Amino acid sequence: MNVAQRKTFCASLAGATDKLHADPGNILVYCVGGKHFTYFKTSAPEKWRFSLRVNPDRFIELTDMPGVKPARYMGRYHWITIVKVQQFPGTYLTELVQWSYQFAFGSLSRARQRAILATIDASSALTPKESA
Repeated sequence: MNVAQRKTFCASLAGATDKLHADPGNILVYCVGGKHFTYFKTSAPEKWRFSLRVNPDRFIELTDMPGVKPARYMGRYHWITIVKVQQFPGTYLTELVQWSYQFAFGSLSRARQRAILATIDASSALTPKESA
């Protein structure tokens, strides 16, 4: 899975928004309800490295894999950085992103969760249905 596909997937999650932080950080952040669930580094070195939060049990497993390391400054909160996204198994990466998204979404208040889900339901009602 390449970087463009990963960015498209992150943006497609319910209520996901993105924000590009310019110099000196150069980071593209995806969040839901203001809670971050993924980061992309947009400049050298390690351009397009990908960071996300993982389950504490998976943190140990993943940081033992080549090309995966604890995220700078966020490792203590079980964030990892995948240096070469293209070399990581796509289905596993999708599963990890979904977990990170669900964790961020779950940390929102119930009212905020309902508001996000309501906007998704309203927007899906506005799109024409495919005919059978």
